[in-house]
Amino acid sequence: MNAQKQTDELFFAHMDKEQTIKTVRDALYGCHDGELFMEHRFSERITLDDGRIKTSSFDASAGFGLRAVYDDTYAYAISNNLSLSALRQAAQSVQPIKSNHTDAVLFIPSLLPAKALYTDRNPLPLIPFEEKVALMKNIDYYLRSKDPKVTQVSASLSGEWQAVKIIGADGRETADIRPLVLLNISVIVKNGDKMESGAFGMGGRYTYDRIVSETVWKEAADEALRTALVNLDSVPAPAGEMPVVLGPGWCGVLLHEAVGHGLEGDFNRKGSSVFTGKIGEQVAAKGITVIDDGTLPDRRGSLSIDDEGTASQRTVLIEDGILKNYMLDRMNARLMNRQPTGNGRRESFSCAPQVRMTNTFMTAGDKEPQELIASVKKGVYAKSFHGGQVDITSGKFVFTSSEAYLIENGKLTAPIKDATLIGSGIEVMNSIDMIAKDSCLDNGIGSCGKGGQMVPVGVGQPSVRIAKITVGGAG
Repeated sequence: MNAQKQTDELFFAHMDKEQTIKTVRDALYGCHDGELFMEHRFSERITLDDGRIKTSSFDASAGFGLRAVYDDTYAYAISNNLSLSALRQAAQSVQPIKSNHTDAVLFIPSLLPAKALYTDRNPLPLIPFEEKVALMKNIDYYLRSKDPKVTQVSASLSGEWQAVKIIGADGRETADIRPLVLLNISVIVKNGDKMESGAFGMGGRYTYDRIVSETVWKEAADEALRTALVNLDSVPAPAGEMPVVLGPGWCGVLLHEAVGHGLEGDFNRKGSSVFTGKIGEQVAAKGITVIDDGTLPDRRGSLSIDDEGTASQRTVLIEDGILKNYMLDRMNARLMNRQPTGNGRRESFSCAPQVRMTNTFMTAGDKEPQELIASVKKGVYAKSFHGGQVDITSGKFVFTSSEAYLIENGKLTAPIKDATLIGSGIEVMNSIDMIAKDSCLDNGIGSCGKGGQMVPVGVGQPSVRIAKITVGGAG
């Protein structure tokens, strides 16, 4: 069953569709833009800690948000009552935004057709609850029996099924059905007085069968344990300016934070990004191409349509070092006289959409990954990060590694603890002088916060060498 038909049956079982559309159009007449966003969502989460199930939750929610947009402001009314009476009350509450204007020119951009990128099956009921609990306990038993250094195991399994219907001021009617699953495993190991941790996760827009098979979850558990044991042997990180090689995949979180947010259209329209006004300019080293792509099948950050009803797109942001485009929702596209790129996203019906990333990554280069490490006499190899901060206005960031190694005479040597990278997005993008062939996305664990909202995202990159960057460490 296609998304339009399935969502019609879901949302209009107790609401008249024609009256709903008429109410939306009447409410948004005289606005530059706006939409009705209707949502049903089912979600669950099971967590294990210290050998027992710690939490088990299930949530079902439904509601709508009606947004009226005039110029650069909007009014937003929400209700968890999917009824015509609630919608009519919402329509009254958004009227003041128009300030009695009726001459607004309705924004009607060129729209691409949407593509189905993932299954519409609900992952939650496909595996019995007892099997999900058994999986958590099996992970705990497996890790504790594998190494006596293991002192604590934590695991979580979560899934959701979201159905959305969007009716726009311009008459557009779009729908999407979105599954999402995630498995996370973390482990703490101890040797004498020293304790360290490791973690691994995976997920995407598919059903549980992709992550709960014994072969798959054991590989994830093994990787979490491997990382913890590596960190158990770690030595203090060096400090100072030096070359750094970043690993592929999850290290793209640095790209996401230090560069990606600065390329979101709202920051650039308002002039608060370091990339403001630089379309057509060299903002990164030659060879660097950065893309935001919401059309990758089954990926965590992918969307058949965004939360304004725009089809997801593959947007080239930086090409061969030249800034080509920004990510745009409908409002910022209109105000910047550009086309929306399918990046209007919201956490739920209770939130207004914002410009957000989907899957953001750097494309592959022409080097073998081993060449990058072999080229460094003394430096750091960062395989993964576990946290960081960035200032959107300046692009300055601080990121801390979760797994990293010394590079000495072109070879990886001792693992190091908490190597901190300090720099700015543009500086780093211009300091990358070697790019490997191994570009890939992360395993499907990313979430991004902005304006108090969280949405699932993907990040990625190939291995890259940064010629010089400040590393914070013990000395």
